[in-house]
Amino acid sequence: MPSFTRIHLGVADWLILILYFSFVVGIGVALKRRMRNSTDFFLSGHAIPAWIAGLAFLSANLGAQEVMGMAASGAKYGMMTAHFYWVGAVPAMVFVGVFMMPFYYGSKARSVPEYLKLRYDEKTRTFNAFSFAIMTVFSSGISMYAMAKLLNLLLGWNFNVSLWISAAIVLAYIFLGGLTSAIYNEVMQFFLIVLGFAPLVFLGLKDCGGWAGLVQRLNLVAGQSHNLQGQAYAGGAWVSTWRHMGTPGANPMGVEWFGMAMGLGFVLSFGYWCTDFLVVQRAMVAENETAARKVPLIAAVPKMLFPFLVILPGMIAIGLTYKSGQTGFALPVKGASYDYDMTIPLMLKHYFPTGLLGLGLTALMASFMSGMAGNVTAFNTVWTYDIYQNHIAKDKSDSHYLWMGRMATVGGILLSILTAYMAVHFNNIMDMLQLIFAFVNAPLFATFLLGMFWKRTTGHGAFFGLLSGTAAAALHHGLTVPIGAESLFKGGWIGHVLHVYPSEMAQNFWTAIWSWSTCFIVTILISLATRRTKSDEELRGLVYSLTERHAEGHLPWYKRPLYLGLVILAIAVVLNILFA
Repeated sequence: MPSFTRIHLGVADWLILILYFSFVVGIGVALKRRMRNSTDFFLSGHAIPAWIAGLAFLSANLGAQEVMGMAASGAKYGMMTAHFYWVGAVPAMVFVGVFMMPFYYGSKARSVPEYLKLRYDEKTRTFNAFSFAIMTVFSSGISMYAMAKLLNLLLGWNFNVSLWISAAIVLAYIFLGGLTSAIYNEVMQFFLIVLGFAPLVFLGLKDCGGWAGLVQRLNLVAGQSHNLQGQAYAGGAWVSTWRHMGTPGANPMGVEWFGMAMGLGFVLSFGYWCTDFLVVQRAMVAENETAARKVPLIAAVPKMLFPFLVILPGMIAIGLTYKSGQTGFALPVKGASYDYDMTIPLMLKHYFPTGLLGLGLTALMASFMSGMAGNVTAFNTVWTYDIYQNHIAKDKSDSHYLWMGRMATVGGILLSILTAYMAVHFNNIMDMLQLIFAFVNAPLFATFLLGMFWKRTTGHGAFFGLLSGTAAAALHHGLTVPIGAESLFKGGWIGHVLHVYPSEMAQNFWTAIWSWSTCFIVTILISLATRRTKSDEELRGLVYSLTERHAEGHLPWYKRPLYLGLVILAIAVVLNILFA
């Protein structure tokens, strides 16, 4: 397999990159004078319009793990990666908009952990605050690693220097402009990503000879790839979503339909979109509750179309690697497999001329900035409100907490740099990210589901359920490994392996299922065995059956979140059928 050479940027490319970085930091400088108090810094003063918050809601999830990770998964797993959108995102985004945002916004909680305190008790809030803070640091670190790797391999910049420079730029605009700066940058980054990657899909498909040529190449990939039993995959395994999910050995992801529907479609999906403060924070900054409910629904529309922008390049890359096109593109080897993470950067280098290359690299860097900034702003809010104010320095002035928020931004960036070095052990950063979600978001979703829809759930039940769910995830991960695991980061660290999964993603899905199920069952059992400490009045606005619903009969159907959600779900069903 040929090695790749460095990218040599032209004057136009450098001008585009410099203009972008200047604009990013400039937004932070311009917004600094508007950061008058901690609410402005952490929650944008609840003054962001729904459409801007909606694009930020989507763009906060468009980090390196989305752009590079989904393209890598497209190459590694094929069209099945679209499940992360049509099954693993859209239904949950509709659910959080229609059912959960009224609780978040109506409770006036400043963060997801603070909602847990209002619904349950202090120990449940603290446990989630610490676990979420750890998760955001890891997620931000993944984005930093991806950006540093890009700058190192493509431009020849030193990996460590690249890591610290990327961290410094994100630190600058969040330190100055807080969440508002991050949100407006995320909206700009959304349009940059679309403009930068759309030509890549067109040029890649052209090199393959159109969709028919791509399908032909991907059938060749399937015929020359083998499952755990050494059997070749059937034709179509890389271009269909549901057809080859009867057994784990029939598809490259190594997941059967139940593992996909339950592990990704229910546990990981709802766990992320409904409870992850990184995305929920973007809806909570909206100007009113109605706008907050529309934020996830607005974001769901472009989300449905993103597989064609970020997954298709990966499918094109692996197809051209097995059967070269007119331009000779191929992925580099990494160990016994391919370096899937380099799919997007190498395609940009291969297909884009000067000027367009600068735009494409800027779009890629925008995705890293978006991922880093989203996690760091969520981290500084949870650290300041749920950990520092609550346990370390109570009853301080608002200006003191504003100062601590800025210090937490610095601390979050430094911790993220440390975790960036751990991402080196994965050839697909999406695998690493889903593993983190299985530990943190999967049990948390069980806690939220019971808390919002069963008023009998107690604080003791929630706390020990979360603890048990996280322990179950650790136990399952420690006793299983994916095939070809070369590091204890991928499992088997207890020393005795009970099961070998066909892929990292299959292991992640089942880790999430065990985690969620354990938390769900333990929470119910302990809640039934312990006494409620909160009255119905205290739970009003926090539990569905005790919360007054706002009348929407005066609004036309297209302005009602429920009807909008049903239309979005119908489109998602159609996409699933078309690519089944």
